[in-house]
Amino acid sequence: MIKTIKRTGQFKKDYKRAIKQGCKEDDFREVLKYLVEQKPLPEKYMDHTLHDTKEYKNVRECHINPDWLLIYRLKKSELILELIRTGSHSELF
Repeated sequence: MIKTIKRTGQFKKDYKRAIKQGCKEDDFREVLKYLVEQKPLPEKYMDHTLHDTKEYKNVRECHINPDWLLIYRLKKSELILELIRTGSHSELF
C-alpha cells in the first residue's frame, strides 16, 4: 500500500480547474483508491505508460472519464504515488 501521495503544484491547479468545470471528485477518488492500494485499474480507465517526452518521463496515464486524464508516477520501491497533471487531452497535450 502506498504510504505517501505527492501532488505537484501544477496538479493542484489542474485539479481545482477540473472540479470547477464539473468533473466529479468521487470519480477521481475511485481511481486514487486503486492506485493507493496498488491494485490494477479496471480496463475502463485505459491505464497505460506514456512514451518519454521532455515533459513526462517514467509516467503513466489513465482516463478518469473519457476526457479527464490523470498523469502520475508510481514509485513502488519507495511506496510513493506522485500526481503530476490532470485535465482534458487538449489541456495536457
